[in-house]
Amino acid sequence: MKTRIVGEVMTSEVIQARREMSYKEVARLLHGHRISGVPVVDHDDKVLGVISETDLIRRQAAQAGRGTARRRFRIPALRRSARAAAAKARATTAEELMSTPAITVHPEQRVADAARVMERHRVERLPVVDEEDRLIGIATRRDLLRVFLRTDDEIRREVIDEVLTRAMSLPPHTVFVSVDDGMVKLEGRLEHRGDIPLVLQRTWRIDGVVGVVNSLTFRVDDSSSSLRRHQPLPHREQRGLGA
Repeated sequence: MKTRIVGEVMTSEVIQARREMSYKEVARLLHGHRISGVPVVDHDDKVLGVISETDLIRRQAAQAGRGTARRRFRIPALRRSARAAAAKARATTAEELMSTPAITVHPEQRVADAARVMERHRVERLPVVDEEDRLIGIATRRDLLRVFLRTDDEIRREVIDEVLTRAMSLPPHTVFVSVDDGMVKLEGRLEHRGDIPLVLQRTWRIDGVVGVVNSLTFRVDDSSSSLRRHQPLPHREQRGLGA
């Protein structure tokens, strides 16, 4: 069963910023390439952080705020967020502007896992790094979304061919598969109850699947016998087997 990985969908030619680049150079880089963010790398191409349009806007807003602040409202100890905003206002280089640490992924990670990382951290792009954290690509929301734009027919064929036929070795027409907007429905009767979780798990792992509706039944409840098979035999039974 083929599962798409980040390395298959990422963009290899990455626009990047060096840590010493100025604010205006970064702004020109984003504008010139019509992109909303760039990874920041050191001299060894290792990812240090990420700069987005939001970082640039925050810097301008923080700087404007400094000019209009009234001194009589001085606070003895600034909160962490306020200190960060003050630092942004003074930032003049990419290293000072960037958000750290950078959220990165590896090329062999599953696209679905990368999408969850992106959603969890609420970022628009993920630098792709090798084993030594060197930048080798970039994965954007659009790149990852392409995997989930598969047609229902493509998903259905893969469930039948890869899950039911190849992985589970089920006879044809044992399970009826229907797919609607990525939602897979499985109907049919399997021989053993223990096969149902395996079918569901493998179906979930198919790219483009957004949900699985289980309407499978079984002929033999093998749950108790399977537990028996996995339990160690008493010492005397083990000796009897060796006799």
